[in-house]
Amino acid sequence: MTQINATAAAPFAPVNLDKGPVIFVGLAFVLGALAIGQAIDTRQALLFLIGGLLGLTLYHASFGFTGGWRRFVVERRGNAIRAQMLMIAAASVVFIPLLAMGSANGQPLVGAFAPVGVSVLVGAAMFGLGMQLGGGCGSGTLFTVGGGSSRMLVTLIFFIVGAVIGTAHLPWWLALPSVPEISLGRALGVPGGVIVTLVGLGAVAVATVLVERRAHGGLEKAKPAPRQGLARLLYGPWPLVGAGLLLAGLNIATLLTAGHPWSVTFGFGLWGAKIAQAVGVPVETWAFWGWPGPAKALGSSVLADVTSLMNFGIILGAALAAGLAGKFAPKVKVPFASFLAAAIGGVLMGYGARLSFGCNVGALFSGIASGSVHGWLWFASAFVGSLGGVALRPLFGLDGFKK
Repeated sequence: MTQINATAAAPFAPVNLDKGPVIFVGLAFVLGALAIGQAIDTRQALLFLIGGLLGLTLYHASFGFTGGWRRFVVERRGNAIRAQMLMIAAASVVFIPLLAMGSANGQPLVGAFAPVGVSVLVGAAMFGLGMQLGGGCGSGTLFTVGGGSSRMLVTLIFFIVGAVIGTAHLPWWLALPSVPEISLGRALGVPGGVIVTLVGLGAVAVATVLVERRAHGGLEKAKPAPRQGLARLLYGPWPLVGAGLLLAGLNIATLLTAGHPWSVTFGFGLWGAKIAQAVGVPVETWAFWGWPGPAKALGSSVLADVTSLMNFGIILGAALAAGLAGKFAPKVKVPFASFLAAAIGGVLMGYGARLSFGCNVGALFSGIASGSVHGWLWFASAFVGSLGGVALRPLFGLDGFKK
């Protein structure tokens, strides 16, 4: 590794840049974007780069839902949840008006809407439980894999397995009681939809403040950053609030570019289905893969699938961030109990995400920001499931509730 000793007006900690990974990933971004633009189109290349910025942001800020939720229920610290609520709020004030317009610059826009029913309730609870065992949410799994985590690679592999199984069973779950999608923007009008969404997000943030103050007498103060200015921008760590606002902006960019918000887990199911198809499993005969959207994705290159392309970008963006921070150090050894928890958690997340029309990104972030009521049901159910996951973690040698 090459020692980097930059200078800045403010004090900063030196960074051990992982030169090899940084050069390799940087070239992969440039060549990948050029190849995608040539093979598919410029729009897909731009989405690949947006995915890279998402990965860079997620890694530099360690912005995940799993650890933040666990820290709140175990330690009664809610700064991560408040950053998440701010992120969703910032996106919602743009999403809901844009979606009401129906298009922007000639690009049709659709939100992350889904029915409200049993499948969301059960699937989100499974996802919440699984993410505490697996150690990451949908976006968290991707950026930690990009950072070199072997354990999270196990979670991702079984996430894909669970997602494929979920596509086989989804029609049965959709036959259970539900009501059609509910859009707050359409039901209450744009101003009403935005206000109700902001009030709901604000209520969650206030609740975390009250809980934290009751437990600790005040809110946790941010630790001084080890570096400032350009050095912090390049090497991290980034503040949660700033990262949340940047993620909101990147989701808005995704909506305007792709025509729909950021999502993660459809890509996992697609990858698994293509692998299954390659080894002789006739997934194309399953009802889910016969529906127009999934059928088109299954019959096309993964580079033509927006979700897959952005997922690849996230992994590379996180790898670049890890290299810049001098933290790209893959660890091969995974204890069996931890491996088992990762496998179980991955399957639960993949299956649950398919039942509930997304994960913490597609259902919670993009769903609530779109004004979809199913996003709120997903949030509540996943949080309850997460409590169960935290309680089960000690069975696998992982930290759980404090005694």
